[in-house]
Amino acid sequence: WLKQLKAARPRPKHGFAGTARFPPVFAQRPPSTAMDIDLLNPDPKEERTKHKLKRMIQSPNSFFMDVKCPGCLQITTVYSHAQTVVLCGNCNQMLCQ
Repeated sequence: WLKQLKAARPRPKHGFAGTARFPPVFAQRPPSTAMDIDLLNPDPKEERTKHKLKRMIQSPNSFFMDVKCPGCLQITTVYSHAQTVVLCGNCNQMLCQ
């Protein structure tokens, strides 16, 4: 009687997928929709306004710059977000505040 019972039941083709107990998960997918934003080519203007850690490629907002003294023409490296007064090493003229 066991052989008759097995023959009467339809068997799934691939394991348990498609049975009442295990329905097929990927049987029908909704059609893919286009995204509103191009993730591979972000707008440079929008990237500049984002926080430094939220950009696609993390980069700091600060930088170092070479400032030439107007009096003695000596070049001094100054931090862009300097909070103290930077003076020239030769003539003590103020380079930035």
